[in-house]
Amino acid sequence: MLKRLTVLMVLAFLASTPSAFAQKVEISGTVGWTLSDGVEATTPVLAPDGAIYDAVDLKDSFSWGLMGGYNVTEQVEVGFMWGQQLSRLDLEGTRLRELGDLTISTYHGYVGFNFFDVDATARPYFFFGLGATNFGSVDFTNVLGQPRSTGSETQFSTTWGAGVKVFGGGNVGARAGIQWTPTYIKSDPGGWWCDPYWGCYLVGDPQYANQLTFGGGVIFRF
Repeated sequence: MLKRLTVLMVLAFLASTPSAFAQKVEISGTVGWTLSDGVEATTPVLAPDGAIYDAVDLKDSFSWGLMGGYNVTEQVEVGFMWGQQLSRLDLEGTRLRELGDLTISTYHGYVGFNFFDVDATARPYFFFGLGATNFGSVDFTNVLGQPRSTGSETQFSTTWGAGVKVFGGGNVGARAGIQWTPTYIKSDPGGWWCDPYWGCYLVGDPQYANQLTFGGGVIFRF
């Protein structure tokens, strides 16, 4: 009788304590530092201030974000992530001209893969996402002292990331990793490509604005 009662108590305890996989939703808040770069101009531009500008660059800066994922299986995760960086838009050439503050926002749906057992303390992961990057409007004053604005622009982007999640046995954990987000900006003429069947045609040389983020944060698992 006592043995049977003990077994029933153990089963009741296990039923009342959800496994890690039963907690299928993960919500994360992240902070980090983002290295950003811009693109080169197709042709250099001689500006009214006498300088020649041939590139648009972005400033490295602090960033943060949110992401939410659903564990379809013990290894596969799908979700959505949002990130924001307070950068600055610069013109480069024979002179550096700082135009103004620029807010960069990213929106991506993603698919991730988590290694090791679902109950492991540390789980390496990687993910791939598709979505868009928005470059906010930049208000500035031109060389003639006139107020101007660049306007907002949204472009297609992908995002790639890897890192590690750490759980201490509860519903709260931590994550640390790296994330690369290349955003398509434009294509420059790249030359001619010829094929015996299709003939010859002009191909483009795509340019991307890149964000490389090193960061981490807290995970809440439900």
